[in-house]
Amino acid sequence: MTRVAVIGNAGGGKSTLCREISAALRLPYHPIDKMQWLPGWVLVSEDVFHDRHEVLIAQDRWVIDGFGPWPDIERRFDRADTIIFVDHPFWRHLFWATKRQIRSIFFGRSDGPDGCPMLPVTLKLYRMMWRLHREMRPKLLTAIQARSADRRIVHIRSLQELARFRQTCLQAS
Repeated sequence: MTRVAVIGNAGGGKSTLCREISAALRLPYHPIDKMQWLPGWVLVSEDVFHDRHEVLIAQDRWVIDGFGPWPDIERRFDRADTIIFVDHPFWRHLFWATKRQIRSIFFGRSDGPDGCPMLPVTLKLYRMMWRLHREMRPKLLTAIQARSADRRIVHIRSLQELARFRQTCLQAS
Protein backbone atom coordinates (compact mmCIF):
# COMPACT_ATOMS: atom_id res chain seq x y z
CA MET A 1 0.00 0.00 0.00
CA THR A 2 1.67 3.18 -1.20
CA ARG A 3 -1.19 5.11 -2.83
CA VAL A 4 -4.29 4.73 -0.67
CA ALA A 5 -7.66 6.35 -1.44
CA VAL A 6 -10.02 6.34 1.56
CA ILE A 7 -13.61 7.33 0.93
CA GLY A 8 -16.99 7.03 2.61
CA ASN A 9 -19.68 9.06 4.29
CA ALA A 10 -18.95 11.59 7.03
CA GLY A 11 -18.55 10.35 10.57
CA GLY A 12 -17.24 6.91 9.66
CA GLY A 13 -13.77 7.27 11.15
CA LYS A 14 -11.98 7.88 7.84
CA SER A 15 -9.71 10.63 9.14
CA THR A 16 -8.66 8.60 12.18
CA LEU A 17 -8.00 5.59 9.96
CA CYS A 18 -6.00 7.73 7.52
CA ARG A 19 -3.81 9.09 10.30
CA GLU A 20 -3.17 5.50 11.45
CA ILE A 21 -2.34 4.37 7.90
CA SER A 22 -0.08 7.38 7.46
CA ALA A 23 1.82 6.65 10.67
CA ALA A 24 2.06 2.88 10.14
CA LEU A 25 3.18 3.07 6.49
CA ARG A 26 4.93 6.44 6.64
CA LEU A 27 2.71 7.87 3.92
CA PRO A 28 1.88 11.57 3.57
CA TYR A 29 -1.73 12.19 4.61
CA HIS A 30 -3.90 14.58 2.60
CA PRO A 31 -7.47 15.37 3.75
CA ILE A 32 -9.58 16.55 0.81
CA ASP A 33 -11.53 18.95 3.08
CA LYS A 34 -8.40 21.03 3.62
CA MET A 35 -7.82 21.29 -0.15
CA GLN A 36 -11.43 21.98 -1.01
CA TRP A 37 -12.48 24.65 1.49
CA LEU A 38 -11.27 28.16 2.24
CA PRO A 39 -12.04 29.90 5.55
CA GLY A 40 -15.74 30.54 6.08
CA TRP A 41 -16.74 27.43 4.12
CA VAL A 42 -15.92 28.99 0.76
CA LEU A 43 -15.46 26.26 -1.85
CA VAL A 44 -12.38 26.56 -4.08
CA SER A 45 -13.08 26.46 -7.80
CA GLU A 46 -13.13 23.04 -9.46
CA ASP A 47 -10.15 24.07 -11.60
CA VAL A 48 -8.06 24.99 -8.56
CA PHE A 49 -9.10 21.82 -6.77
CA HIS A 50 -8.36 19.70 -9.84
CA ASP A 51 -4.86 21.20 -10.22
CA ARG A 52 -4.06 20.60 -6.53
CA HIS A 53 -5.45 17.08 -6.71
CA GLU A 54 -3.43 16.21 -9.84
CA VAL A 55 -0.22 17.28 -8.08
CA LEU A 56 -1.05 14.97 -5.15
CA ILE A 57 -2.00 11.89 -7.12
CA ALA A 58 1.08 12.22 -9.35
CA GLN A 59 3.22 11.48 -6.30
CA ASP A 60 4.35 7.92 -5.58
CA ARG A 61 3.20 7.77 -1.94
CA TRP A 62 0.05 9.12 -0.32
CA VAL A 63 -3.10 8.48 1.62
CA ILE A 64 -5.97 10.73 0.55
CA ASP A 65 -9.14 11.06 2.62
CA GLY A 66 -12.43 12.32 1.23
CA PHE A 67 -14.49 13.15 -1.81
CA GLY A 68 -14.13 16.18 -4.08
CA PRO A 69 -15.61 16.38 -7.58
CA TRP A 70 -16.52 13.04 -9.18
CA PRO A 71 -13.95 13.20 -12.04
CA ASP A 72 -11.20 13.69 -9.46
CA ILE A 73 -12.47 10.76 -7.37
CA GLU A 74 -12.21 8.54 -10.45
CA ARG A 75 -8.70 9.83 -11.23
CA ARG A 76 -7.69 9.12 -7.62
CA PHE A 77 -9.12 5.61 -7.82
CA ASP A 78 -7.28 5.04 -11.12
CA ARG A 79 -3.98 6.09 -9.55
CA ALA A 80 -4.49 4.31 -6.19
CA ASP A 81 -3.12 0.86 -5.51
CA THR A 82 -5.56 0.50 -2.59
CA ILE A 83 -9.12 1.81 -2.24
CA ILE A 84 -10.70 1.72 1.19
CA PHE A 85 -14.46 2.30 1.34
CA VAL A 86 -15.65 3.03 4.89
CA ASP A 87 -19.29 2.02 4.60
CA HIS A 88 -20.87 1.58 8.03
CA PRO A 89 -24.66 1.56 8.42
CA PHE A 90 -26.02 5.07 7.90
CA TRP A 91 -27.10 5.41 11.54
CA ARG A 92 -23.50 4.87 12.71
CA HIS A 93 -22.18 7.57 10.36
CA LEU A 94 -24.89 9.91 11.61
CA PHE A 95 -24.21 9.16 15.27
CA TRP A 96 -20.43 9.56 14.96
CA ALA A 97 -20.80 12.75 12.90
CA THR A 98 -23.09 14.17 15.58
CA LYS A 99 -20.55 13.31 18.30
CA ARG A 100 -17.83 15.01 16.23
CA GLN A 101 -19.98 18.11 15.72
CA ILE A 102 -20.61 18.42 19.47
CA ARG A 103 -16.97 17.75 20.35
CA SER A 104 -15.89 20.45 17.87
CA ILE A 105 -17.62 23.07 20.05
CA PHE A 106 -15.09 22.43 22.81
CA PHE A 107 -12.01 21.13 21.02
CA GLY A 108 -12.26 22.29 17.40
CA ARG A 109 -11.42 19.88 14.62
CA SER A 110 -7.75 19.56 13.73
CA ASP A 111 -8.38 17.64 10.50
CA GLY A 112 -11.13 20.00 9.32
CA PRO A 113 -10.62 22.93 6.99
CA ASP A 114 -8.99 25.99 8.53
CA GLY A 115 -11.35 28.80 9.53
CA CYS A 116 -14.46 26.65 9.10
CA PRO A 117 -16.41 26.21 12.33
CA MET A 118 -18.28 22.91 12.34
CA LEU A 119 -21.40 23.63 14.37
CA PRO A 120 -23.03 26.20 12.02
CA VAL A 121 -23.00 23.71 9.13
CA THR A 122 -24.52 20.76 11.03
CA LEU A 123 -27.85 20.73 9.16
CA LYS A 124 -26.04 21.01 5.81
CA LEU A 125 -23.80 18.15 6.92
CA TYR A 126 -26.81 15.92 7.67
CA ARG A 127 -28.40 16.70 4.28
CA MET A 128 -25.11 16.00 2.52
CA MET A 129 -24.71 12.73 4.41
CA TRP A 130 -28.18 11.57 3.36
CA ARG A 131 -27.49 12.53 -0.27
CA LEU A 132 -24.16 10.69 -0.19
CA HIS A 133 -25.80 7.61 1.24
CA ARG A 134 -28.70 7.56 -1.22
CA GLU A 135 -27.03 8.81 -4.41
CA MET A 136 -23.25 8.53 -4.19
CA ARG A 137 -22.93 5.21 -2.38
CA PRO A 138 -24.26 3.15 -5.33
CA LYS A 139 -22.05 5.12 -7.73
CA LEU A 140 -19.01 4.53 -5.48
CA LEU A 141 -19.72 0.81 -5.26
CA THR A 142 -19.84 0.59 -9.06
CA ALA A 143 -16.65 2.62 -9.51
CA ILE A 144 -14.79 0.57 -6.91
CA GLN A 145 -16.00 -2.74 -8.31
CA ALA A 146 -14.86 -1.70 -11.80
CA ARG A 147 -11.31 -1.37 -10.45
CA SER A 148 -11.26 -4.52 -8.32
CA ALA A 149 -9.23 -6.62 -10.74
CA ASP A 150 -6.04 -4.62 -10.37
CA ARG A 151 -6.34 -2.81 -7.05
CA ARG A 152 -6.64 -3.86 -3.47
CA ILE A 153 -10.18 -3.10 -2.34
CA VAL A 154 -11.05 -2.89 1.35
CA HIS A 155 -14.77 -2.51 2.02
CA ILE A 156 -15.30 -1.78 5.72
CA ARG A 157 -18.93 -2.31 6.75
CA SER A 158 -18.67 -2.91 10.49
CA LEU A 159 -16.61 -2.16 13.56
CA GLN A 160 -15.33 -5.75 13.42
CA GLU A 161 -14.07 -5.30 9.85
CA LEU A 162 -12.44 -2.01 10.82
CA ALA A 163 -10.69 -3.67 13.79
CA ARG A 164 -9.59 -6.60 11.61
CA PHE A 165 -8.13 -4.22 9.01
CA ARG A 166 -6.26 -2.32 11.70
CA GLN A 167 -4.89 -5.55 13.17
CA THR A 168 -3.87 -7.30 9.97
CA CYS A 169 -2.74 -4.37 7.84
CA LEU A 170 -1.49 -1.72 10.22
CA GLN A 171 -0.03 -3.57 13.18
CA ALA A 172 1.88 -5.94 10.90
CA SER A 173 3.78 -3.08 9.29
